[in-house]
Amino acid sequence: MSWADLFLANAAAVAGLMLIVWLISLAIRDASIVDIVWGLGFVLIAWTTFLLFDGAAARRQLIVALVSIWGLRLAGYLAWRNLGHGEDYRYQAMRKRHGNAFAWKSLYVVFGLQGVVMWIVSLPVQAGQFGSTDSALSVLDGLGAAVWAAGLLFETVGDYQLARFKADPSNQGQVMNRGLWRYTRHPNYFGDFLVWWGLYLIALANGAWWSFVGPLVMSIFLMRISGVTLLERKLKQRREGYADYIQSTSAFFPMPPRRSTIP
Repeated sequence: MSWADLFLANAAAVAGLMLIVWLISLAIRDASIVDIVWGLGFVLIAWTTFLLFDGAAARRQLIVALVSIWGLRLAGYLAWRNLGHGEDYRYQAMRKRHGNAFAWKSLYVVFGLQGVVMWIVSLPVQAGQFGSTDSALSVLDGLGAAVWAAGLLFETVGDYQLARFKADPSNQGQVMNRGLWRYTRHPNYFGDFLVWWGLYLIALANGAWWSFVGPLVMSIFLMRISGVTLLERKLKQRREGYADYIQSTSAFFPMPPRRSTIP
C-alpha cells in the first residue's frame, strides 16, 4: 500500500466518525460532545493505521499504545467533566448566532473542521507506523516516549489538581494558582504540547521528518487559537484576580513565578 492509501484510509475513518457524532449531536442538541470525541479520533487513526498497514512492529505497537492511553484518558476526563452540564458556552453562542441553520453549519464549522485538524495533527501517528520494517527501537524512540510521558503527567496532574480545586466550595470564584498551576497558567495545554512533540520524535525515528506539521499545527492551536487565547479571553472577564495571575505566572512553558507588578 502507498502513502496515499494510508492518508485516504485515515481521512475516511475520521470523516465517518465525525459524521456519526454530528448526527448524535443533532439528536441530543449538544455539539460540545465533539470535545469528548477529539481524543478518541486519534485512537481511531492509530488503530486504523496499525490494523491496515505495515511497518516496524515495535514502533507501531509503541505508537498505538501511547495514543490509546492519551486519547482514552482525555476522553474519559472530558466525559466526566462535561456530560450532564449542558452544551458548552462556545457552541451555545454559535447556535444562537446561526439559528435554525446551525444544524447544517455545525457539520462543517464544528465537526468537519475538527476532523481536518485531527487528520493533520495525527501525521506523526500515521507516518510513524508506516514504511520502515526495522524492528529495533532507537534512542530517538525512547526520547520521544519520555517526552510523551512528561506531557501525559502534566496533563493528568494538572487536570486532577484543577478538579480538586473546583470541588472545594470555598474556592468558588478564585484563581487556581497552586501545584503545577503555580508555574504555568495552562499545565494541561503544555502537557498536550509535549505529548505531540514526543510522538513526532518517534515518527522522526521512522524517517518521517516532515510530519512535524502535525505537532506544529497543534502547538499553534494550543497557544494562539483555541487554547490559551480563547480561554484567557473568558477568564480575564469573569475571574477576579486573573490579571494578577497573568502578571505572576507564565502563560504556557513552566517557569518560576514572577513577582506581581499589580498592587
